[in-house]
Amino acid sequence: MSERKDLLLSLMGELGLGTTVQSLVAGQLRDGAGDAVVLEDPYAQVELARYSDCGAALAAEACCASAAVQKDWATGFSAARRGDVMQDVARAVIANQKPLAKLEALVAGKPIRDCRIEVAKVAEMFRYYAGWADKLHGEVIPVPSGHLNYTLREPLGVVFQITPWNAPIFTAGWQIAPAIATGNGVVIKPSELTPLTTVALVHIAEDAGLPKGLVNVLCGLGPTTGQAAIEHDAVRKVIFVGSPEAGRRVAMAAGQSLKPAVLELGGKSANIVFDDANLKHAALGAQAAIFSGAGQSCVAGSRLLVHQSAHAELTDMIAAGMNSIALGDPLDEATEVGPISNGRQFAHVSGMIAAARDEGASVRTRTSTPETGFFVPPTLLSGLGNKAAAAQTEIFGPVVTAIPFADEEEAIAIANDTLFGLAGAVWTSDVGCAHRMAAAVRAGTFWINSYKAIHVSSPFGGSLNSGFGRSSGSDALMEYTSPKSVWLDSGKTPKIAFGYVS
Repeated sequence: MSERKDLLLSLMGELGLGTTVQSLVAGQLRDGAGDAVVLEDPYAQVELARYSDCGAALAAEACCASAAVQKDWATGFSAARRGDVMQDVARAVIANQKPLAKLEALVAGKPIRDCRIEVAKVAEMFRYYAGWADKLHGEVIPVPSGHLNYTLREPLGVVFQITPWNAPIFTAGWQIAPAIATGNGVVIKPSELTPLTTVALVHIAEDAGLPKGLVNVLCGLGPTTGQAAIEHDAVRKVIFVGSPEAGRRVAMAAGQSLKPAVLELGGKSANIVFDDANLKHAALGAQAAIFSGAGQSCVAGSRLLVHQSAHAELTDMIAAGMNSIALGDPLDEATEVGPISNGRQFAHVSGMIAAARDEGASVRTRTSTPETGFFVPPTLLSGLGNKAAAAQTEIFGPVVTAIPFADEEEAIAIANDTLFGLAGAVWTSDVGCAHRMAAAVRAGTFWINSYKAIHVSSPFGGSLNSGFGRSSGSDALMEYTSPKSVWLDSGKTPKIAFGYVS
């Protein structure tokens, strides 16, 4: 499989990344100084590259570099000019769409056609927030004292962002764009398993006119590189996308420095199907909700709640459709579902299926998988209640647990019987039922007769073990700014008050 390594080097060269995996600090590609990290091709199961963990010293340099450049970005650039630069970045991303998509597919194991779409979405993110750059303003408040009171929205300074391995370039754009649109500097640490497209994205952005050092990319491990960045004095806020377990550690580390955090964590989303729904439509939607991306999505519809009168028919339709899904090489245009992104996650997903079988689940799966790669076939579990581990634990793979319900009240109770609160959906022809379910199910995003419709203009986030804060739409602008209240006494004889004004 030496051709896979050769392809990696060719793509890195085309994107200006040299021949080794390096961090991007102050506009320069830099080697780390810590333990070795291995990048493995999840399809060919061969080593693609190895590099050294960034380490605390280089992380500190990145934080200082971002702080130095951020001041000029926030005050030396007009808001309109910041927007213009971001528009240029969006155009540059599209110009490099093909190599970026190939690099993502190769390292992350995502189908190439999905990667092209996600790269295009990154460009869309920069365009969307470019439009916001000169439209973010405060307000005048009619206080009763006669003062002129107005507010300003000020950038935080430097923010530290940690992104996951399941959608590396997508989440990089999702986080970077609103942060810099509001005048902040960024230090970002992608997963140590999938760092390359984030480095490439920022390198492309700098070539397009983004000031060098405004956004710095750290290639390294969480306990070393990530911890050092969280603790650095220049960092004002921490944004994390990943598992609840890691999110707790990040939040605790940020809390030690009294730094706020935004956490985008996992989900165990309920995909609810009533017997009056178009079952063919619902079956296709359910397959897309859990099997696309090999189920490696925080909003995956991993709990399929089906009205008891339609349960057998719908699960049979989904099981029959599993054999028509094209599994294969992520670089193959025909591939619809690629492998699990890494060996550790492959072992976790496989173990969860085995545990469900031991717990008494009926396990239906496709009859074949590719001979190479970390492939878990699309799998449907039934015969388990909502208290089962497979129904409560985020599997993060192409595995759905089907659970019957009797009526609306039971569907709501089952849907909310989880520690997560990220997403959900309902399939029904009853408009009233649809809106009742949308109101009652605990979820930051809820779909009616569809699934996984997400756009940068709409707020995204969850509650409980799914995290807190919002990372898209205009809500994200609030996460990356701080309000300042300014008071001017406009009276001829200013009043000096001890305590509240009146």
